[in-house]
Amino acid sequence: MLLLGLVLLQVTGASGITDVVAAYNLTWKSTNFKTILEWEPKPINHVYTVQISPRLGNWKSKCFYTTDTECDLTDEIVNNVNQTYLARVFSYPADATDYAGEPHFTNSPEFTPYLETKLGQPMIQSYKQVGTKLNVTVQDARTLVRMNGTFLSLRDVFGKDLSYTLYYWKASSTGKKCSSSLEWWCLQSSS
Repeated sequence: MLLLGLVLLQVTGASGITDVVAAYNLTWKSTNFKTILEWEPKPINHVYTVQISPRLGNWKSKCFYTTDTECDLTDEIVNNVNQTYLARVFSYPADATDYAGEPHFTNSPEFTPYLETKLGQPMIQSYKQVGTKLNVTVQDARTLVRMNGTFLSLRDVFGKDLSYTLYYWKASSTGKKCSSSLEWWCLQSSS
């Protein structure tokens, strides 16, 4: 009986099932609603499948049997950026396309795109200096959020919740100090 147990243990180990590692460090990365879920570790003898769901919604599978450690979930979250989402990463043996066992999985933290996406640097559309006053027109970045087939800008999505703060420094004897978006203006204004 002991010999049969050792043989079964070796067969199970050889098939790679015990080598499947659950994902960890699940992290949402999102800029202007372009949203990627990242995790560790890089798989050796296993693959991953990701599922995403709005809170109290149905799970939808994405990135099937992948060896990547990231999954682009943008197309799922842009349907409702005010919704809170949860994702989970399943780990499967690399050679098990019809895996009948219970796979390891790890849940992500909750993610609410409207509150948690980072805003990318805006484009300066135009500027005009009148005396000591500098008038700057900012062009809002486009997002992947759509309404009636049209991609919305950050202003379209955030409305009055969106505001910009502009920082700049003129060239001085200690060197130039500029925000990267106004570097060209500082170079022109210092001459």
